[in-house]
Amino acid sequence: MNTNRYWEGKKVFITGAGGFIGSHLTEMMVREGASVKAMVRYNSSNQWGWLDTLSPEVLEAIEVMPGDVRDSGFVRHFVKGCTHGFHLAALISIPYSYVAPRSYVDTNVTGTLNVMDACRDFDIERVVTTSTSEVYGTAQYVPIDEQHPLQGQSPYSASKIGADQIAESYYRSFDLPVVLLRPFNTYGPRQSMRAIIPNLIRQGLAGEVVRVGNLTPTRDFNFVLDTVQGFLKAGATKAAEGQVINVGAGYEISIADLIKEVEDLLGRELNIVQQEERFRPDKSEVFRLWSNIDKAKAILDYAPQYSLKEGLRMTVDFFKAQENNEKVALYHV
Repeated sequence: MNTNRYWEGKKVFITGAGGFIGSHLTEMMVREGASVKAMVRYNSSNQWGWLDTLSPEVLEAIEVMPGDVRDSGFVRHFVKGCTHGFHLAALISIPYSYVAPRSYVDTNVTGTLNVMDACRDFDIERVVTTSTSEVYGTAQYVPIDEQHPLQGQSPYSASKIGADQIAESYYRSFDLPVVLLRPFNTYGPRQSMRAIIPNLIRQGLAGEVVRVGNLTPTRDFNFVLDTVQGFLKAGATKAAEGQVINVGAGYEISIADLIKEVEDLLGRELNIVQQEERFRPDKSEVFRLWSNIDKAKAILDYAPQYSLKEGLRMTVDFFKAQENNEKVALYHV
């Protein structure tokens, strides 16, 4: 990752550590020499999401704390004693946000407020909070830079705009050293089936019907290890404080063309069926996402390391293992 051994000995907290991106970040932080406190959402079965699948060496090096970002008292207990933080915990499914919008405000906005308050109280040296390219809505111009207007085109994206504004206000009002990292469409091993790439690969491998929605929108797909690179660099770079920074691959591809890429890797034609219920409402659809990553290059020295074909190949290899398919079905985070 080339962060010049910055993370050695740092005491780092990660919310949402049991999720797709969070588990990769946790794993990488341990390799970088950090001491990690990992928050996973509490459940009665004591499952830790994807952290359950990490190697014994990684698990021995982290402190796992089940809890909930909506609980301010727990968040304070969790953050205390850390020097740096990464806030990834969020509700992320766009379709569910149409039927349960209050849940998104409670988790994404109030949860972020709780994390910012705790970081302020305990003088955290730097906290990276996770935005999303969905806050831009469908592109008014491309590639999308950080000055692009924000558009709440779903309750999910509106809640993330609110969370971003809370975090930014704590930088401006209280000098909290916040970095707003804005990943575009991250994909890779451990991603749940609600995302398009795992859906195409897993069902394609099984020879099943692959149910999809609109094929015309474009997305900027970034491999998960490149997204994690962005997190590490954002947390280690003083000049990033107070900045909103896009992290993506820097190109767009339509869902129809993505399907062709997956078909080439699988060596078979996928049985694609479009379903009307998988289309977003007309005014809620995001038709184009394509990141301008010039700012990330300039401030973070960020550059994607994996091509789409390389990342898709690694993701296909992951889903070829039956045990991994079972884990995706179990954790779905």
